[in-house]
Amino acid sequence: MKKIGILNHDISEVIASMGHTDSIAIGDCGLPIPDNTKRIDLALIKNIPTFIDTLKAVLLELKVEEVVLAQETIDVSPKVFEDIKSELKDVKITVISHEELKKELKNCKAVIRTGEQTPYANVILKSGVVF
Repeated sequence: MKKIGILNHDISEVIASMGHTDSIAIGDCGLPIPDNTKRIDLALIKNIPTFIDTLKAVLLELKVEEVVLAQETIDVSPKVFEDIKSELKDVKITVISHEELKKELKNCKAVIRTGEQTPYANVILKSGVVF
């Protein structure tokens, strides 16, 4: 049995397979996920698990060099934006429209669906390197 880190097999597997600039997304329960993109569905009930708890868990194992989020996150859910900035510290943030973000999901290795019900609680994380 795995002793530390992410216990979810699918998330762990995707993170372990990622190379430099590969991406993974974390989204609220309403984010539309393209049919050809791997869906890792964690949603149980309203806000369980939360977006931010899921982000924190992923950041334990994934080196992130850039985060992509929607302008709507900043405008509509500023608390979510502040939480993202707090967790990602000095990581580059690229802001695009929500429509563009949804289109970019097809390029992600996977999308993790949370139980979050805060509008626009979605990010794409681009993998960095540890050396």
